Amino acid sequence: MTNQIELSGVNKHYGAFHALKNINLTIAKGTFVALVGPSGCGKSTLLRSLAGLETISEGELKIAGELMNNVPPRKRDVAMVFQSYALYPHMTVEENLTYSLRIRGVPKAEAKKAAEEVAATTGLSQLLKRYPRQLSGGQRQRVAMSRAIIRHPKAFLFDEPLSNLDAALRVHMRKEIRALHDRLHATSVYVTHDQIEAMTMADHVVVMREGVIEQQGKPLELYDTPANKFVAGFIGSPAMNFIPGVVAEDGKSLVIDLGSVKQKIAVDHQVQAGRKVTVGMRPEHIGITAAGRGTFDVPIAVVESTGSSTFVTAATTPELTIVETGRGTARAGETVGVTVDHSQLHLFDENSGVRL
Repeated sequence: MTNQIELSGVNKHYGAFHALKNINLTIAKGTFVALVGPSGCGKSTLLRSLAGLETISEGELKIAGELMNNVPPRKRDVAMVFQSYALYPHMTVEENLTYSLRIRGVPKAEAKKAAEEVAATTGLSQLLKRYPRQLSGGQRQRVAMSRAIIRHPKAFLFDEPLSNLDAALRVHMRKEIRALHDRLHATSVYVTHDQIEAMTMADHVVVMREGVIEQQGKPLELYDTPANKFVAGFIGSPAMNFIPGVVAEDGKSLVIDLGSVKQKIAVDHQVQAGRKVTVGMRPEHIGITAAGRGTFDVPIAVVESTGSSTFVTAATTPELTIVETGRGTARAGETVGVTVDHSQLHLFDENSGVRL
């Protein structure tokens, strides 16, 4: 598979601030890649560097095999879709779509035909004569995407395009964006702080923190084998539980400390005896049973039901979150037994946070 985007040893400095630190990333042609991480992690700076809106301080950036370090944005042949839509308010949908073609000297009839074809693909055919102010948020986002598609760029760059939309529309639009990507056989780079968007839309997820790539890989690889505590806590919803523990003398079990509950549990692989660790338990890998019948008992503080799932918070230190399928059986104020799937435990070094 041909590489469409390659970053090698890329750094970005803003004075004394080191925004991107030795970024190495290869994106194959036709791949959907999500850049995800908390605010200020460098994901938008990386996207803007791809677009040429930021100049990199060190390293190499190639698009379709060509070095882009000093190439201006207009000559990079990439299309960016912004959070704010960035539509021209005084132009109709059709005029917004054809603007980039018209300034390149494409004949009016040809540009009009291209706009009609793209509009048919994105469900905008009935809206071509409307102005942005006459459109809903979802329709405006479709126009922004259509304006990018009409150029047939080498890569689509999405900068948190759904963050202005309500929850239901976000779910709908992320399906539309992924379907468009598949239809166009496009190369897409998508920035989001929402790990659910990253997990459901992307072929390849890049998790960033403080300008560094912490881990990258297929979504379920990051979920199943997070490289460190940060990635483990960022990927998955609700977030993974982290519990302090000490490995027992046999190296095959450990004692977890939940404040009022101290419990010895088995682990699947040998660990250095006496080592202090952080134990990761995903809420969906913990079960609830009758008191006295589980691995250990916990008092219940809060029960929240969404109908399809029930989120249970135990009154422990640190708090333990459990997810039950359906309506659940736990009630606030009672004590229940907890079962732990030992094969799904994650162990991290207490100090470095690195996976053991």
